[in-house]
Amino acid sequence: MPSLRRNCFAAFLLLTLSASAFAQAPGAARYDGQIQKDVEKFIKSKSQYKEVTATTEDQIVTVQGQVKLYIDKMNLERKVEKMKNVEAVRNHLTVSSSAPDDKLQQTLADKLRYDRVGFGIAFNALGVTVQNGVVTLSGNVHDYPSRDSAIAIAETTPGVKDVIDNIEVAPTSGFDDDLRVRLYRAIYGDTVLQKYAIDPQKPIRIVVDHGHVSLYGVVDSQNDKNIAGLRANQVSGVFSVDNQLIALDQIRK
Repeated sequence: MPSLRRNCFAAFLLLTLSASAFAQAPGAARYDGQIQKDVEKFIKSKSQYKEVTATTEDQIVTVQGQVKLYIDKMNLERKVEKMKNVEAVRNHLTVSSSAPDDKLQQTLADKLRYDRVGFGIAFNALGVTVQNGVVTLSGNVHDYPSRDSAIAIAETTPGVKDVIDNIEVAPTSGFDDDLRVRLYRAIYGDTVLQKYAIDPQKPIRIVVDHGHVSLYGVVDSQNDKNIAGLRANQVSGVFSVDNQLIALDQIRK
């Protein structure tokens, strides 16, 4: 008899759970229809998404297809995430355009060298590598707008399939800001090094982190490299100088 009661109770419990799940199913997906309409309406309104389709299940939107730029892929994901009642987005979009990794890397390097031309460009030292269309950005910048600008360049360059952000942003420091100004004047104001001030890409890049200075970039000669390091070391408040400048005359030997 006890065994019969247990079996009856188990059967009752299963029926109860099944009924509960059935009752909840419509609620879990009750927004799917409207979400699907909203997503499709947005996709159809943008020419860059003409090869994109979307499906919605339990308030999760899956987008598939091709776009020409990586930024288009990310913008669609960001837009859909903000739509009413959307819980998550599965982004299965691929970037249709392609370019050889070496050519893409050179293109990005050229763009980044001249990004944010002006006084502040001298305080950013960025690196870029490309593997199978995946771009990795590295290096140091002095503020977040500089980092965001570098990422935007990568995201909007044809051929880029993904972007990895390994850029370090210097901490806010009035002391370091003051050092940057004085280092810039000491280096670019030197009579031997003044020729580099004319170049808008500012070949000598000055990175400051809590008083520690690193110099990056390319100069014409070992003598120019040595002078830049000397001038940096002479600035009051500098704790150390890591001279990573590349001297062209040494490469040619």
